[in-house]
Amino acid sequence: MIKNLMIIALAAAMVSCGSNQTKSATTAPVADEAVTIKVCTAENMGMAINETYTSEILPYKQNDITPAAQGLHIEKILVDVGDRVKEGEVVVTMNRTNLKQLEINLATIEDSYNRMKPVHAAGGISDQQMLELENSLTLQREVVDNMRRNSEIKSPISGVVTARNFEDGDLFASMPILHIMQINKLKVKANISEQYYPNVKVGDKVSITVDIFPGESFEGKVSRINPALDAATRTFGVEITIPNSNERLRPGMFARATFHMGDVEGVMVDDVAVQKQAGSSERFVYVVKDGVVEKRFVRDGRRVGSKVSIIEGLEAGEVVATTSFVRLEDGKSVNILNK
Repeated sequence: MIKNLMIIALAAAMVSCGSNQTKSATTAPVADEAVTIKVCTAENMGMAINETYTSEILPYKQNDITPAAQGLHIEKILVDVGDRVKEGEVVVTMNRTNLKQLEINLATIEDSYNRMKPVHAAGGISDQQMLELENSLTLQREVVDNMRRNSEIKSPISGVVTARNFEDGDLFASMPILHIMQINKLKVKANISEQYYPNVKVGDKVSITVDIFPGESFEGKVSRINPALDAATRTFGVEITIPNSNERLRPGMFARATFHMGDVEGVMVDDVAVQKQAGSSERFVYVVKDGVVEKRFVRDGRRVGSKVSIIEGLEAGEVVATTSFVRLEDGKSVNILNK
């Protein structure tokens, strides 16, 4: 009986050992598989430096039509919103009642002055009294001349009327009677980073685009550069003049002004090759060499289309991965699909 029990125990042990050997064989580690990737080659390329700034299109010139004197009644407004006017054209006439009264006062002072001249010559009045009469006459003449100028108000610019705030017969208050804009030329103002101050010159061409005309660009030129920088923003103001003889562009449109700041040579790769390190602002690429990738941190620069420049960390001619980043790590074996 004891002999039989020993035989059974020995058999069970042999079965258990065989089972463990089988289990161990099935869980043996599998060799690391290579990751299939696509790549691109870093190249030395010429790179255009273009900077775009958003702004609003403004009239080339604009003017508020107002008389110099307050408290005058408007006799007639000769133009309306949308009308075109020429420089020097009369656009508003004012009531002349005040002018007539001032002219009567002037005539009275002139008459008094003329009557006093022989009296002064005969020694009837002093030099001081005669000088006071002369000053009074000069002042009244200036008042009348000013009123005459304001009785007919002329446009100082050629343009189009964009606002009319009064009607005939209204008493002029502080608000302008008319607003006139010159729009056959327009302008855009941009604030540019100080690093580009040496790159921007008067006469430089600037590409202007607006959302209302997708796919089109309008050529402007730098017409004015502010000689001082804004200390708070470290930017300088630039004014661009845009020809607009067909008047397709209008003041108030949202615009993008693109400046060409020059050309530089640099190492360029596909922008998808440059990855961001999680939890930081660092960038890296996977450099492929002898079938293995090396994770390498780089300093990237400008993006031009689908390319990005590498300022530091990569040389021209080196090959970098452009796909399968979630499966890559430093030292990983790879197969190149588009080699």
